[in-house]
Amino acid sequence: MTNDTINTNLLRQIFFIAIILFLGIVLFRELWFFAPAFLGSVTFYVIMRERMFYLTEKKKWKPYTAAWVLMLLSFFVILVPIGVLGNILYSKISYVVIHSDEYIAQLKSSIQKIQESLGYQILTPNYINQLANFLTQLLPKVLNITLNTMTLIASMYFILYFMLVNGRRMEEALYEYIPLKDGNVELIGKEVRILIISNTVGIPLIALAQGIVGLIGYFIIGVKEPWLWFVATTIAAMLPVVGAALIYVPLTIMLFAQGETGKGIAMALWGFLLIGLVDNLFRFLLNKRIGNIHPLITIFGVIVGIQLFGFIGLIFGPVLISMFILLLKVYSSEFFVKKREMKRVK
Repeated sequence: MTNDTINTNLLRQIFFIAIILFLGIVLFRELWFFAPAFLGSVTFYVIMRERMFYLTEKKKWKPYTAAWVLMLLSFFVILVPIGVLGNILYSKISYVVIHSDEYIAQLKSSIQKIQESLGYQILTPNYINQLANFLTQLLPKVLNITLNTMTLIASMYFILYFMLVNGRRMEEALYEYIPLKDGNVELIGKEVRILIISNTVGIPLIALAQGIVGLIGYFIIGVKEPWLWFVATTIAAMLPVVGAALIYVPLTIMLFAQGETGKGIAMALWGFLLIGLVDNLFRFLLNKRIGNIHPLITIFGVIVGIQLFGFIGLIFGPVLISMFILLLKVYSSEFFVKKREMKRVK
């Protein structure tokens, strides 16, 4: 083969790769809104794939029947309870927004009393007015988020249906088109499964445990509307770094502001000691048992994931960081091992 032929083939290959990259970037940019829906469908597929293969290959169910059954089960077991909790929270937010003038007046009165007792100004009236403006804009934002979420859930199930029905063919195509050794492709697939299941099970379970411990404390201490605070604590516990403290710290401050010093001290102790302990203990046990994921990967992964993908980033943020580390290992295995073997032969 002449040099001209090699150069021609190389140029054709570069041109072809450039076209693929260009089309991929255009499609990726225009369909970015549906990225959370796609990642959600991947999450559910990983959770359901073994059951799907069992029903279709062992029990001889038709693929579309098995897919519909599994999707309906996931909807009623996972999404309906989340929807109920979200509805409770939304109704309370609506009530706060409607009666925002009363709450702002009460807040101003409480802050004024605290400032008089301390002898210096904590908050200026401008900050309180900004809070009032935020409350008036909160309800439209929540409605917009709700509509976007419903659209993404519908898109997620649409994609998931075709993933489940064509699961075997999809996985075989991935094996064929990923330009890596079969052993490394299997390693990546296994690692992705472990990471997704670990985060899918671990993060909500830890958040629910913190919410339950918080709920027990709210009943013992005598906090008003404990179920509302339970929902808020469970949701906040999924967030990185601050977690459930985003709820029990303001609640503690609110109790002190209302003059309930004993309840405020009890809430502070319950939050920092027991709710915080549950987070650290459960996270350590689950990471060791399910995925052995380093806590820093989880924290930084969730921060990155939420910024990129929204709520589903809670799961896929840590997966991205773990996959980055894994791909470095795969790259070393694919290329540097070959170089070492060639040196040994020489």
